[in-house]
Amino acid sequence: MKRSIPSPGAMAIGLLLALALQGCHTLSRNGETVAMRSHGDELYRMAPPSVETRWFTFENPQGLKGEGGQARFGRKGSPATAIPAGEALTLVDVEGSGTIRKIWLALGSRQLEEQRGVSIEMYWDHAATPAVQAPAGDFFCHSLGHATPFQSALFASPEGRSHVCFVPMPFRKHARILLRNETEKPVWVYYDVAVTLGEQHDDDMLYFHSTWRRQNPTILREDFTILPKVTGRGRFLGCHIGVRLNPQVSNMWWGEGEVKMYLDGDEEFPTLCGTGTEDYILDAYGQGLFDNLYMGNHYVAPDNSAYGFYRFHIPDPVWFHQDLRVTIQVMSGPGYPAMLEAMAKTPGLRFMKPTDGTEYFTEEELRAHPDRSSVVEREGDDYCATAYFYLDRPENDLPPLADVRERLADLY
Repeated sequence: MKRSIPSPGAMAIGLLLALALQGCHTLSRNGETVAMRSHGDELYRMAPPSVETRWFTFENPQGLKGEGGQARFGRKGSPATAIPAGEALTLVDVEGSGTIRKIWLALGSRQLEEQRGVSIEMYWDHAATPAVQAPAGDFFCHSLGHATPFQSALFASPEGRSHVCFVPMPFRKHARILLRNETEKPVWVYYDVAVTLGEQHDDDMLYFHSTWRRQNPTILREDFTILPKVTGRGRFLGCHIGVRLNPQVSNMWWGEGEVKMYLDGDEEFPTLCGTGTEDYILDAYGQGLFDNLYMGNHYVAPDNSAYGFYRFHIPDPVWFHQDLRVTIQVMSGPGYPAMLEAMAKTPGLRFMKPTDGTEYFTEEELRAHPDRSSVVEREGDDYCATAYFYLDRPENDLPPLADVRERLADLY
């Protein structure tokens, strides 16, 4: 009998549906499995009358019942709006308890300036500072300002023209989401935020947070910080990382850095330590283009000088009970001929061995063993990361988002 093999797209959709129904939507307490009380997680169960669905769009900015699509006699009069330079647009501002279920954006263009110059902020329960603050492109996993088609469990962009987020974001009293245009020109935006209102969240509910960092250039033997130290109880949901290589050493494999997670009082050494950059996204021996539910390397520059990749800890949760800090080493794993080639191109260039910071490879040593390769310390790269995590409070005390000039500097 001939067997029908589903298409990759159908398989991905099936996996997403399985994700929606699997054990991540149940909790085990004292050996007893209980269903989560977040309505809508089980496709076949009806929510109580107190729970209502709202879409916040420019056709219904306040998400009010029976008040959508009124402009131009209801004939698509307000599908989009422009955010003037230096101003902000409120996407959601709603009182009460509920959950953000989906965010979809389409910016006026896919220019680098808009991806990095427009930022997204989210506030929970009337907090004074945002729980989420990141460049819009980076938050939605568009690497280094480049919009790219991909699909994952939490973010997606079907054809590289949109920004989609399915991360559930619960709140108890109030939610506010806004876009801030820090470019020098108006930016057009279409948006659609789906919210379920009226849910009663338990005491163990966590608030969604996200922060963005960039270091350009990276410093020798200094690990790049993906997530600065946060205190409290929570869950590290994952990260999206962008790397642009130092042109002096762009000819060699760059991703030997280990991801380290410092949990609950860790100081000098972490509890969780990976084995390499490509290993962290569950690949091996280098990383090419791919996008999966929980991991992907969905952006590679045409000349292999830049990469964008993500890792989401959904089936393998990372919990913390006191504090958390996440870093990644900046290290290469080149062959000896590649190091010699780079040294010939840039006189005076040296490669530090991964020891105490005092040992370097010599040309004689490299020429004597042309078949060898080694781990070496790197510097001068451009690293950025968006970290996603849940925390037991609506504020996180992290530094504010970097100035737009720093975010836009030296883009390519």
